Amino acid sequence: MSTRDDLTIRLVRDGDADALWPILREVVRAGDTYAIEPDLSQGRLMDYWCEAPRATYVAELDGQIQGTYYIKTNQAGGGSHVCNCGYITAPAARGRGVARAMCEHSQGVARELGYEAMQFNFVVTSNVGAIALWTKLGFETAGRLPKAFRHPKQGLVDALVMFKWLGS
Repeated sequence: MSTRDDLTIRLVRDGDADALWPILREVVRAGDTYAIEPDLSQGRLMDYWCEAPRATYVAELDGQIQGTYYIKTNQAGGGSHVCNCGYITAPAARGRGVARAMCEHSQGVARELGYEAMQFNFVVTSNVGAIALWTKLGFETAGRLPKAFRHPKQGLVDALVMFKWLGS
């Protein structure tokens, strides 16, 4: 399912918290890609990333966690056929195909869980690498939210809503 044969993508386990925390903390505290309170405690951030979603996965290389993603239902009721995912790659693993492998994997998981579409609600436009990757993987920009994100260095920047139909 992924383009990285050397990467193992599996469900998160209780024992992964110590390896996940530094990766999540670094990305969230930077405050430049996720609209998550940067000062969340370890417990609250781990709950947000691992407990609240429908499922959370990690990507490992030689037993070391290189990235993580969650999948959850985007909206209830009439919107429950659309999922939402969030991805974080360890800084040392960026540019090595980990995010691509996780996104490809998540699309397969989404289909297995019965979702017919995937939507990213808030892709910060300064995150040009993610936008380029999601576009290559078939996601379209469904909307632009002007000045919706307060970037710590660039000030107010736009956010995109990106969408991909997964159904037949």
